[in-house]
Parts: sequence; structure tokens; C-alpha cells
Amino acid sequence: MKIGILKELIPDEARVALVPSTAAQFVKDGHEVLVESRSGERASFADAQFEKVGARIIASPSEVYDQSDLLIRIHPLTDHPQLGKHEGELLRESAAVVGFMSPFSNRNTIETFVRRRITSFSMEFIPRSARAQSMDALSSMATIAGYKAVLLAANHLKKIFPLMMTAAGTIHPSTVLILGAGVAGLQAIATAKRLGARVEAFDPRPVVKEQVQSLGASFVEMELPKDAETEQGYAKELSAEFLKMEQEAIASRLPKVDVVISTAQVFGKRPPILITNDMLKLLRPGSVIVDLAAEQGGNCEATKSGETLDVHGITVIGAVNLPSTLPVHASELYARNVTNFIRHVYQQKNGAIDFNDDIVKSACLTHNGEIVNQLLRQSTN
Repeated sequence: MKIGILKELIPDEARVALVPSTAAQFVKDGHEVLVESRSGERASFADAQFEKVGARIIASPSEVYDQSDLLIRIHPLTDHPQLGKHEGELLRESAAVVGFMSPFSNRNTIETFVRRRITSFSMEFIPRSARAQSMDALSSMATIAGYKAVLLAANHLKKIFPLMMTAAGTIHPSTVLILGAGVAGLQAIATAKRLGARVEAFDPRPVVKEQVQSLGASFVEMELPKDAETEQGYAKELSAEFLKMEQEAIASRLPKVDVVISTAQVFGKRPPILITNDMLKLLRPGSVIVDLAAEQGGNCEATKSGETLDVHGITVIGAVNLPSTLPVHASELYARNVTNFIRHVYQQKNGAIDFNDDIVKSACLTHNGEIVNQLLRQSTN
């Protein structure tokens, strides 16, 4: 195949979908890798590094669209500002595309894929299973985001994180509360502990209690439901009554914490509001909230996506696309995930795709002029 890589069109996105080491794997497999010139520049991967491993640098993005059998992206396809068309129209008919597709909020793109018979795979639909761990880009990016969220909070907090015993007296450690103990939350716990903070964590799934405690954090106790996650390992959307119980449990901790890192999300739905505007008043002046669910609506009622606000003396950070702020390692992790996925999908010598495979079946959105993903098909009815 001819595999195409382009500059991401989202403003301030510094990542690139493929890095030289993974491009080399595709070249070794017999594919031709086409890279738009300077695609990896913002992630410190120069054109010369791609050329060294056998990739071909293309100056014109339109040539990459025209020639690619498979396009690898990070963000969903969108209107191209220079070429004046939607990227789905620029791709040749019956080509394939892989990336984070956000299909529920990009209906026009899905319709274009169907009309132009484009095969599309969405990285966020890869199942949380042992077989698919090496392809789990959501977890990779959540790891980066959880780490950076703690650094962001430390930068805005007017205190230091660790315990310090000095000649001038003792400085007590800051207390960090992590809401949601998924991949991002667990990485936030580990990072806050490394910086010396006292860490607490809350999650409605009882199975994560041991993981939280193994990282040295205390688990905020409350009565937990037995069915708080889906078969795929995602958190379920819980009842209004249970949400109120969550808010009460969290509120009891807020007067004693300095930082809140909020990571709670529900796949395909709006995140739960875990901190209301009234609850903000319980925090000590100068406290910091970093809301990693900001792009989907936020866990804090006061959150505004992409903005840093002062609310009642509390700093509320609507964190957006934190992996892009660490583009070298974020690009490397994503590139490994997407490379493992593509090699899994196209493992047959004749290029045939096994749609009975659970990973392929889960991740494929459109094929042969139809929506083939069950969740997406149900949402369009």
C-alpha cells in the first residue's frame, strides 16, 4: 500500500501520526510511506529522518491525498484551509483512513465516507482487551494527559507539593484529589506522588481501589455499585441519585485539598458534573482544578474548554489536548499504537480485511459504502 501522513490541521497540534521508527516498519513490510513535508517538525522529527528510513517526502498535500491507499491521522478529517475542500473529498474513492474520528460529532464526515466508499477506522473504538492493548491509543494519550495535568496544577498552585523540613520550620505537603481512576487518573496519582503530594482518589468502580492504593494514594470510600463499568472497561453513565451521592462524597473532601485533577468520562456521552458551582466554594482559596474532561463538557460546572478561569479565588483549568504539549513521546506512543493496529488489520498478504475479528469489527466505522459499526449505526437511526 501507499500510506500517507499529513500535517494535522487542528490549530496548535504538534503531534504527528507516524514517526520515523514506525515508518521504517511499514517500509520493511513492503509499503510506500508518503509524508507531507514538515509534518513532524513540531514534534522534532525532521523530513531527513523520515527519508533516512525510506519514506518519501511530498511537498504538496494534495498529492498525498491523491496517492494514498491508506491515510493515517490523529484528529478527525475536516475542511482543508488551503485546498478548499473537506479532506474526505480530497481522498481518492475507496481509500482507507485511520485515526481518532469522533464520529458522533462528525456526522458530515461519516456521510462523506459512505458516499465515497471510504473504509474508516476509529482508534477510540478499539476494545479494551488484552489482545488490543498494544493498539490502545486512548490509554496512551490518557497517560500523557494525566502526567501533564499534575505538572499544570503544580505550576498554578501557590504552594509546593512535597513535605519539606527546613531551618525555618516544616512545610506540609499539598493534598491532591484525583477524580476518576482510569488510565489518566492512575498516571496523575503516580505523578503527584512522585512530586511528594499527599494523594486521594475517587472512582465509582470498586475494582480500581487496589490499583489506587498500590500507587500510594488513599481511596475515598462510599457505597459503590457493582455494575459501574461496561464489558469493554469504560465507566457507565450512572443514575442521578448515584451522581448526587458521588457529589456528596467529593464535597466532604474538598475543604481539605489543594488540587483536584478531574478525569471522569463516559464513552460517547457527556461527562458527569462532579463539582458544582456551590461545591467550588468549599475549596480553600488558591486551590486549583484541572479538568481533563473539558473538551466533552467538563466534570466541573464552571469549566470552560480551553480556558483558565478564576472562580471564587479557585483556578479552574479547562485542559484541552494536553498530549500535544508533549509531542515527542505522545507522537511515538500514538505511532506505535496505530502501526500495531494497521499491521493487525492488513495482516493477510492479499490485503483482505477480516471483519469477523473483534478488534477490526469494533474499530471499523464505514466500509464499502455502508456504516458497519453497530454503535454508530444505532445512533444514526
